[in-house]
Amino acid sequence: MKFGVVVFPGSNCDEDMVYVLKNILKQETVKLWHKNTDLEECDVIVLPGGFSYGDYLRSGAIARFSPIMDRIISHAQNGGIVIGVCNGFQILCESGLLPGALLHNNDRKFTCKNVFIKAESTDAAITQFIPKTKALKIPIAHGEGKYFADEATLKNMNENQQILFRYCDENGNVTEESNPNGTTENIAGVCNASKNVFGLMPHPERAADKELSNEDGLLLFQSLLKSYDLVKN
Repeated sequence: MKFGVVVFPGSNCDEDMVYVLKNILKQETVKLWHKNTDLEECDVIVLPGGFSYGDYLRSGAIARFSPIMDRIISHAQNGGIVIGVCNGFQILCESGLLPGALLHNNDRKFTCKNVFIKAESTDAAITQFIPKTKALKIPIAHGEGKYFADEATLKNMNENQQILFRYCDENGNVTEESNPNGTTENIAGVCNASKNVFGLMPHPERAADKELSNEDGLLLFQSLLKSYDLVKN
């Protein structure tokens, strides 16, 4: 697969993402500047974490209007894979590629720490090959990570297995205490109805190197690659 990592003014996780995709997973990877409109024939577009445009207005609200976003929206509408992590998740919601919105954390503070998440969806490429009983230790770093959607939207998402991950404790139990930001139903990540656009607040690229003594994040990328190979072959 060929990955394209989009760089906005204020992105700060683009290098981490490129390192994991290129050096650890050995995938062809390029950086895509937000003002360009050429996706360079990438199979997967990644919107990394950071503070695009300084997080002025709402997080992701300005980046949504960067020139490259029209091409990314077309890519997604034509079945192409798009992944948004943290600020990238916020941009995907602002662009309408994912339902719902990301609101300020309940405590109104920026939170940076390791948390545990558990895969929910059984048929999304990014979760398909992750054991559903395994609690993954993945760090978060956000001030606006509280996922919200109206009741009808949540009902449809749950029925359609669009909830990718929920926050849980180290034993995989989804509890109020394991919710780090007040997010609805402990939701940590979601996908669109077609299951080719994925957004999550935790940073798997920060938990994907043995030098960090944590490779839980690799499971997400490996699941995506394995799913792609199955479809391709």
